[in-house]
Amino acid sequence: MDERIRFITHEGKQILLVDFTNCPAHEVEQIARNVPNHVTTQPRGSVLLLADFTGASIDVEAIRAMKESAVFDKPYIRRSAWVGAEKFPEVLYENLKSFSRREFPMFKTCQDAVSWLVKD
Repeated sequence: MDERIRFITHEGKQILLVDFTNCPAHEVEQIARNVPNHVTTQPRGSVLLLADFTGASIDVEAIRAMKESAVFDKPYIRRSAWVGAEKFPEVLYENLKSFSRREFPMFKTCQDAVSWLVKD
């Protein structure tokens, strides 16, 4: 799982890439449950997080894991951006945002997301 959660650098800034690409729902759940292990090692309010869901599948359990991680991670996240999640059921996406009290802006490409994450 750790190869799917790693730091990358863009314009001198560190971004935590969470790579869900082409994962079945049970792997999305496992990866989501591991994200806090990486986020909480960073200073509060500092993490720029990019989640790439391109080709991934989700189910109720995956969303549950994402909700729990999003709540736990909230104090550490400065900004987060999603790619490839446009096919998620709207009700699940809205439920995740409401439960975690966080926004998850969606972008068409990783480049667009990364550019948005590093701007001040």
